[in-house]
Amino acid sequence: MARENRRKVDRVPGARRKAARLVALVLPTVLVFAALGAAAVGAWRVAVAGPALRIGAIRIEGLSRIAENELLELSPVRAGDHLLVSDLDRMEAALARHPWVESVEVRRTLPPALVVSVVERRAAALVDLSGLYLVDARGRVFKRAAPGDGIDLPVVTGISREDYVDRRGEVQPLLSAALALLDEWALRGLDRRMSVSEIHVDPDYGTTLYAGEGAAQIRLGTGELPEKLSRLARVLDALEADGREAEVVHLDNRRRPDWVAVRVGEEGWRGGGPGGRAAAGGRGPRGP
Repeated sequence: MARENRRKVDRVPGARRKAARLVALVLPTVLVFAALGAAAVGAWRVAVAGPALRIGAIRIEGLSRIAENELLELSPVRAGDHLLVSDLDRMEAALARHPWVESVEVRRTLPPALVVSVVERRAAALVDLSGLYLVDARGRVFKRAAPGDGIDLPVVTGISREDYVDRRGEVQPLLSAALALLDEWALRGLDRRMSVSEIHVDPDYGTTLYAGEGAAQIRLGTGELPEKLSRLARVLDALEADGREAEVVHLDNRRRPDWVAVRVGEEGWRGGGPGGRAAAGGRGPRGP
């Protein structure tokens, strides 16, 4: 019995020595991890909670029509927010809700700031939908026209608000065709001779536009737009050579699509055969 007790007593110092060696081995590692943890907490406080990475400014590029403060008011991210944790996708989505914004991109920079690159919409025309609305070159109606817009653009008529809302797929091609006509009109240089003030679209009777200082009525009808504009240019050349201006030009003769009828002032109608050359003719039906 005494021998067993001696063995237990003898083993105690050995166990202590092993524990001491273990502590000596482990303690430096524990201290290192503790130091790293403290450093991480300090770094977090500096980087996240501190002022070092706070957004100092939000710079907006590409504005000509939009006031900068209008976009800043829409932004969910403000100066003073943290650069790294700010939600830039959410910010872009908020700014894109401005009617004049075509596209927007936000990027981070150092020193801490945000740079906002904006592409503004370009209004191509107005469309009458029980009120005038702006439409871009892609045919998208994006804003009700306001006096502050300061835009003098052709007006597309003939599309009701109800049809635009309820039958968008049917009337959108009419609006797109009107915009394509404006592009073709400018491409041929006709805009330098007669600026277009109104384009009236009708699914049955085609397109009628009003152009020039006297708002001459030019009935294009449907189809063969390039050929009709070429004939119109020749008619305008002939009238200009005579020092006259057209009041009504018919390019919508469905039976004889290569014929042109022109009403010049109070002098009656002139008819044109193939090629669009004006020739004397009897009085025809008056335009509306």
